[in-house]
Amino acid sequence: MDSYRKENQKNWNDRTKLHEKSSFYDLDTFISGRSSLLSVELNELGDLSGKSMLHLQCHFGQDTLSWARRGVKVTGVDFSDQAIQLARSLNETLQLDARFVCSDVYDIPQELPSEIFDVVYTSYGVLCWLPDLTRWAQIIYEMLKPGGIFYIAEQHPLADIFEVVEGQLKMTYSYFDADAMKFESDSSYVESEIKLNNKVTYEWLHPLSKIVNALVDAGLKINYIHEFPFCMYEKFPGAMIQTEDGWWKLKEGDSIPMLFSIQATKI
Repeated sequence: MDSYRKENQKNWNDRTKLHEKSSFYDLDTFISGRSSLLSVELNELGDLSGKSMLHLQCHFGQDTLSWARRGVKVTGVDFSDQAIQLARSLNETLQLDARFVCSDVYDIPQELPSEIFDVVYTSYGVLCWLPDLTRWAQIIYEMLKPGGIFYIAEQHPLADIFEVVEGQLKMTYSYFDADAMKFESDSSYVESEIKLNNKVTYEWLHPLSKIVNALVDAGLKINYIHEFPFCMYEKFPGAMIQTEDGWWKLKEGDSIPMLFSIQATKI
């Protein structure tokens, strides 16, 4: 697993350089005041001003800093040192008080000893990089205050088993647990002429039942699970349309869930 993590870390260090300059992340408008948070998490979490938040897998911190702009005392964590370096630079530029820590998810209790938070938050494209959801959920429980909440908005695992083939969705991967999947690509999910030097990544697909059960087994009380027929980008190129509110939906209608969210409480 450590070799997988190192390959993924090198890949995400490379991706940070692409993402910083991409229109997908659009740093200029973000620095000018645009929030990167989406309506799903904003509607479901509401006003968190004055709360402490631990943001897992924060990349280079746009969401972290967006929460800080809303009055949240937030700590962002990511295993990419390049991403954390950029996040700290943005925090300084924006004169916010977010904190950024370079750490693998599984090392957080050692990196932040004796710290606990009102909210643990993570979103969009995070779980596929984690091999062990049991330990992930235990760490969430450990890092929460009693009565604190965990929240995730994430791509639905059912949608992740499909790819577009000749304009149609085709089932490509198993929905159920499998070994690490190795991918090799010199590009990321953003448009860029720059190519990645570190092309190899390892990913895992986790069914929704495993995600929920890991949280329950860790001692968290599930408050709700929501599923949505849209996602935040054109996941299936050529098979989707963008709605007026910016979400992407399948042209053929609301046939499969594209996103899910879970809120849970540490009793």
